[in-house]
Amino acid sequence: MINVTIWNEFVHEKIHDEVKSVYPEGLHKALADGLNGEGFAIRTATLDQPEHGLTDEVLDSTDVLLWWGHMAHDRVSDEIAAKVAERVRGGMGFIVLHSGHFSKPFKRLMGTSCDLKWRVAGEQEIIWTVNPTHPICDGVDSRIILEHEEMYGEFFDIPAPDELVFISNFQGGEVFRSGCTFTRGAGKIFYFRPGHETYPTYYQPEVLKVIRNAIKWAHPARNAKQQFGKSEPVRPFGGVLV
Repeated sequence: MINVTIWNEFVHEKIHDEVKSVYPEGLHKALADGLNGEGFAIRTATLDQPEHGLTDEVLDSTDVLLWWGHMAHDRVSDEIAAKVAERVRGGMGFIVLHSGHFSKPFKRLMGTSCDLKWRVAGEQEIIWTVNPTHPICDGVDSRIILEHEEMYGEFFDIPAPDELVFISNFQGGEVFRSGCTFTRGAGKIFYFRPGHETYPTYYQPEVLKVIRNAIKWAHPARNAKQQFGKSEPVRPFGGVLV
């Protein structure tokens, strides 16, 4: 069983009727419903909960954290952002969705501005699989077509990804690195671009398939805890290790 926490700031859905009509119970609820099963134990957390729903108890028992944020990045506590980044370095998987690219935890982990070009015009997006043997692409077609999405365009100010899994192109001519993996410490990170709040992207089966695969890929390995600091020799100097 993989313990998954879905974090959503849950602000747009409360104040914008257009968003509420698409995600009446919040993006986190749509994602939780769409990802249910597959051996996942799913809970959700939102900005307005104590400690943003990310208490030490929650973070310590989370294998993979999904993050969606947009208009309230600055309302996320620096302390909570630091704790999330620390847990990722310690092995917790971290899947950053759409405008979560500008979240405090992701920017801390990337060490760059994470800025990009954008335009909301309901354009078609084609997400192309460029690393078909990657586990995140298991069972995913060579392309995913989203009839209406927000445009994100290069340059995307992130470090060079460990692996580039997907790229997107848009009707306006832009391209974007829309599926990128990173490793920070013992933690695996996957950034996945689609998911603007006014479009029903998180109901699309192909998108949910990618996220399911990413959760399984980011699930932390159960290796022995690494030891750091002063170390005694494993054999006497000049001896033979047996």
